[in-house]
Amino acid sequence: MSEGLDYKFLVETFFVALSGVPITLFITIVALIVALPLGFLLALSRINQIPVLNRLAQIYVSFVRGTPVIIQIFIIYSSVPLMLTSIFERYDVEMKVYDVNPIWYAFIVFSLNTTAILIEVFRSAISTVSKGQLEASYAVGLTTAQAFRRIIIPQTLVVALPNICTATVNLIKATSLGYALSLQEITLRAKVAANVGYNYVEAYIDIFLVYLILCSLVEYLFKRYEKRVSRFKAVSI
Repeated sequence: MSEGLDYKFLVETFFVALSGVPITLFITIVALIVALPLGFLLALSRINQIPVLNRLAQIYVSFVRGTPVIIQIFIIYSSVPLMLTSIFERYDVEMKVYDVNPIWYAFIVFSLNTTAILIEVFRSAISTVSKGQLEASYAVGLTTAQAFRRIIIPQTLVVALPNICTATVNLIKATSLGYALSLQEITLRAKVAANVGYNYVEAYIDIFLVYLILCSLVEYLFKRYEKRVSRFKAVSI
């Protein structure tokens, strides 16, 4: 093992780590597509105190926020195949459960985790919108769906966007745990490259740089979008 940094390896492995970005972004986008609408609907159930859904959402949020993501990964990655195998054997369904691409488990874990975070984000954001806005919408003939689409959701987004940005950045960083699922994302690719010459310091520097660039870019895009929706901030009834 060399005493100093191997700069040639550092440069080469930076691009190896960079090649894992598409997988990281794919998982992030799928998780957000699932979590954004689901989190919003469950936030509404909590605000409106819908008996069963409200209680289930509370338990769900407490469980997800109170346990490490890596533990959630191990639980789902080990329990889901066992449950599916049991069900398939019972109904004589022939399917190789353990041959399923691990990215599907990543979709499940990160979607569920992000949903729990966004429930609280949307719950606090919706609470800032006056109930009078919805009543005024009905008064001018809008349906509930139209009122939410044109009035409630735009104002909610203004308040929620900074926290959604934080949740997205945290989600991107959390996908680094995908190595536990053997996913060829940023972290695993760099670590595999480091195994040959034990250049782990250089590999971790590359991982650090790739995530820093990626998360900074996401934050920049969110800030640009915040400026676009800021026109809804002054709406009041």
